[in-house]
Parts: sequence; structure tokens; C-alpha cells
Amino acid sequence: MRMIRNGGFKDKKILLIDKEPKTKNDRTWCFWEKENGFFEEVVYRKWDTVSFLSNEFSSAMNIAPYRYKMIRGIDFYNYCFEEIRKHDFIEVVYGTINNWHYEKEGVVFVIDNKEYLLGDAQVFNSVYQPAESNKKTIRLLQHFKGWLIETKKPSFNPGEATMMDFRVHQHQGTTFAYVLPFSTTLAMVEYTLFTKELLPQEQYDKELQNYISAFLGIEEYTVKEEEFGIIPMTNEKFSFAGHGWQIGTAGGQTKASSGFTFHFIQKQSQQIVDYLLAGKSLNNLPVTPKRFRFYDNTLLHILYHNQLPGDKIFSQLFKKNKPQQVLRFLDNESSLRDELKIISSLPTWPFLKAALKQL
Repeated sequence: MRMIRNGGFKDKKILLIDKEPKTKNDRTWCFWEKENGFFEEVVYRKWDTVSFLSNEFSSAMNIAPYRYKMIRGIDFYNYCFEEIRKHDFIEVVYGTINNWHYEKEGVVFVIDNKEYLLGDAQVFNSVYQPAESNKKTIRLLQHFKGWLIETKKPSFNPGEATMMDFRVHQHQGTTFAYVLPFSTTLAMVEYTLFTKELLPQEQYDKELQNYISAFLGIEEYTVKEEEFGIIPMTNEKFSFAGHGWQIGTAGGQTKASSGFTFHFIQKQSQQIVDYLLAGKSLNNLPVTPKRFRFYDNTLLHILYHNQLPGDKIFSQLFKKNKPQQVLRFLDNESSLRDELKIISSLPTWPFLKAALKQL
């Protein structure tokens, strides 16, 4: 989409390979921005106020100049592919990539057991493959199930999104719910966990039912849509350069401590396009500052080894810092001054021990 909108790639040929057409509303992306973003036209809802809820601290927070934004998967797919279809220099192929490799003649792709010779093509790969584990590898899963529910009676405040609700039980590990209200009677309700293992599908349903009843006070509703997702949270070292150029989660654009991905992908995508147009080597593309990786791995270590409950960590984070500072920190855009304040607001001893492990 950035290549199209820029207009500087019309003399190139672009091949987009995906497993199957995107026809379902299979996911929801949430992020925060100060200005109108690249995909502003498909932002489904946005909120100036978000709430954080836990047994230790609860608050409705105005996050200006940020706005909390939501994009529905189906709107994103339809918007992008409607534009892609207008351009003859882009070809879309659907199928399973069995293999791809380099030969003297160039790049060879095997898709559904059929070979494609693509010459000196540059390959951008977003297919995530976990690296081999060693004793220092940490892997948590962020997994979630969401229901779009409609109620008979007004039940939601459409002017306020619930960003994190940690009042739910923490028996499996760090667990929270969030609510994205579209109207007084329609909202997306998600149940999210950071754990080593997935739950049986029926348990997600049971937990959603309990949250809607016990915490939202809603007994009568209809489930209009469902979504389910898994995001890797790991201290694996990812590289942009390698077998092709790795992008998305495969290229380390998922924040290890929170699972946030969408906004990081947007920033990297713009950098890639800018470098290609300027004729700069992609080997010199900016990387995430090492200090943010250090912070992420420290928190990940604590969550993985259950050294401190996740609900207490996030409660302290939002209780003792301005929400704007926390959002900048989660976006890897904070200053050292912000970071020192945030670090000092967290329990010293568990974080110090975990930090020494990372060093």
C-alpha cells in the first residue's frame, strides 16, 4: 500500500503471495496515534478516553494528544485489495509456499509444488518460524478470544474503551479482558492471557461468559462474531536481514513484553519504502534501540518465571505514571527520563534480579 501510494514503483513488478484470500473478519487491531495515520480511512472506532481496571488501581484516563484506534480485519483487507486490484504491476498468487531458495538464475519459489523463477527479486518474508530453543529461550503465548456482542438494553459507554481489566482471576498467569464499545448496545469483548500453554476452546467461552455476566453485569446478549488469535512473546533474537528480508513478527516487530505489533509494522514498512526509493541499502535500516529489547526481556523473564504477577506490574505502571508516558514507553518512543521514572515506579528487587540475568 505504501509502494502504491508513493507512486515510485510503477516500473517494478510486485508479487504478493498469501495462503488464501482474506474474506473473513478474523482479527482486530488496536493502537494509539497522535495524528491521522496511514490507514485512517479504515479506522472503525477511536476513543480519547481509555480505562485501566484492577483490584489495586482503576482509572478512566484521557490520553490526549493520543487517540486509541481500532481497525477491523475485514475492513483492512477490503480496503487494501480493492486498491491493489487497480494496479497491473502487482500480481497476487494464493497457495502454500513449499519452498523458496536462491539459485544462479535468481530466486526460485515452489508454490503448491509449482516452480516460479523470479530472477533477482528482493524477497520480503512475514512467515514466522520459531528458532531452535536453548536454555535461555523464553517463549510465552499471548492468546485471546473475542466476542462481538449485542445487548437488548444499553450496556456500554461508546465514549470510553476498556484497555485492560485485570479484575478477572489470574489462575493461569497474566490475564485481562478488554472492551471496545461501538454503541450503547454493541461491543467487542476480548479475554486475553500471557501463558506458556493455550486453553481448551470451551474454557475461553466460559471465561468470556463469566466476565460479561460478573463484571459487565450483562445477562442477555447475542454473539454476532468471534475471533481467536495467538501472538508469540519471546526473547528470541530476530534479524531483518537473512534469508530474504524478514518483516512483521518474523522480523521482530512484535514487542516481546506486550505483543503489540501493528504500529511497529507500520513504522518499519515506511522505512523500507523510503530506503528503496532513496537507493539506500536495506542493511542499514534502523533497528530497535537495544535498551528497549533489554526492558522487554526483563519483563518477559519476570512473567515467564512468575516472579511477580502481571496484574501488579501493569497496575503500578499506570498508577504511578501518566498514561501518555506509559504509551510512549510501550511504543519504544520514550525518553531516558521517562524510562527512569517508569523503572523507578516498579518493584525494585524482582526487576533488578531479572535485569542482571539479561546482562
